[in-house]
Amino acid sequence: MKITLDLHVHSVYSRDSINTIDTIKQRIEEVGFHGYALADHDTMEGLPEAIDKRGDLVVVPALEVTAHGAHVLALDPNEPVPTGLSVAETVDKIHEQGATAVLAHPYGLPRSWVSINSVKHAGLDAVEVANSAQFPYEYICGLNRRLAEELMLPMTGGSDAHIPDTIGRAYTDIDTPSTELQDVIDSIRKGMTEVGGSGITITERYKKLLKIG
Repeated sequence: MKITLDLHVHSVYSRDSINTIDTIKQRIEEVGFHGYALADHDTMEGLPEAIDKRGDLVVVPALEVTAHGAHVLALDPNEPVPTGLSVAETVDKIHEQGATAVLAHPYGLPRSWVSINSVKHAGLDAVEVANSAQFPYEYICGLNRRLAEELMLPMTGGSDAHIPDTIGRAYTDIDTPSTELQDVIDSIRKGMTEVGGSGITITERYKKLLKIG
């Protein structure tokens, strides 16, 4: 079966997002997706609420870890990961708890701009290729895709939404035997994915800054 997930969504538990868990659930249902990954910055505080309120949605527990010079998404972590470590050290910490490590927005200035030498031996499990917050969207998608191909890693996509308007803007289609969490993550790790979406508008960027700032 194929399912569509937004694999990078932020909630009010991130310092820079206004999305409530209820709002995320409503928006994901409105765009017709099967679920999402709640990936707040360096905190797992919102995961119990997201899981409790998931209903029929697939909710992938996640965490966006601030590494040195990059951000790494941990899928299905057990505990927070220390910040400020190298990408390789961050991936090791994620793997130690049996979670999956996805390089988030590799070329997403001003948040990150990685060199292949800093990540090629890091043991990453996937690369986020589609991220709605990156600009210019298509050009950066191309850079991300090239990196994933060079590293021979699966590709994911997510909106990186901090406001309700952009939830679902980028996404991952996953070919999975079921919607059970382990099957979904295993399918991502096997590269049974396709990514799509579009970037956020200038108005939405301004709206984000206005609402959060």
